[in-house]
Amino acid sequence: MTTPEEEKVALMQPRVSRVSSAELPTRYGRFRIAAYCIQGEAEHPIVLTMGDLRTAESPLVRIHSSCFTGDLLSSLRCDCGDQLQLCLKMIANEGVGAVIYLHQEGRGIGLVEKIKAYSLQDQGMDTVEANLALGHKADERDYSVGIRILHDLGVSRVRLMTNNPRKTAAIVNAGGRLQVVDQIPVTPPANEYNVAYLATKRERMGHAFPEPIVPSCCDED
Repeated sequence: MTTPEEEKVALMQPRVSRVSSAELPTRYGRFRIAAYCIQGEAEHPIVLTMGDLRTAESPLVRIHSSCFTGDLLSSLRCDCGDQLQLCLKMIANEGVGAVIYLHQEGRGIGLVEKIKAYSLQDQGMDTVEANLALGHKADERDYSVGIRILHDLGVSRVRLMTNNPRKTAAIVNAGGRLQVVDQIPVTPPANEYNVAYLATKRERMGHAFPEPIVPSCCDED
């Protein structure tokens, strides 16, 4: 039974619907992939699930923003692709969980603008300064679609895999039936190209990272 406040929140959120699904064997095990559509938009969020989410009290969930350079091209400028792979591995180890893949490139500014931001970073700006210089916010992402998809999957309690407390807060403050019972860190090894990027995440955006951030090639036993 939903409350009047929850119904109000649901009406304000974008309408999403599942359009297709199939089995997807991966190096981490057998997942199921599903495509969703968002009313009035051309983008199609993708969801990977393993196991029966409804049987888990609070399954592992990753709401992942697309990163063409990191996820597809294995860029070392960020940790996005490494985080995605680590989350899939963590879900496989538990046997149940979900990754919701949202098209929010460059923290919501789009791929072309992200490449422009890269150019400014090459000139000495950090990721926040570059986004602001291009007329964007430091982070323009919206997680409401991810919340709606979790509702469709029958999930009401999650352990959210993220280093970003603002993401957790955005989901908690969105209201509705979704509860974040724990924030699970996702910290793949740093490299020489993304040390400054990770430091900016920690120092300017509040992400949870160990201190100091050291490239893996320089780690000591």
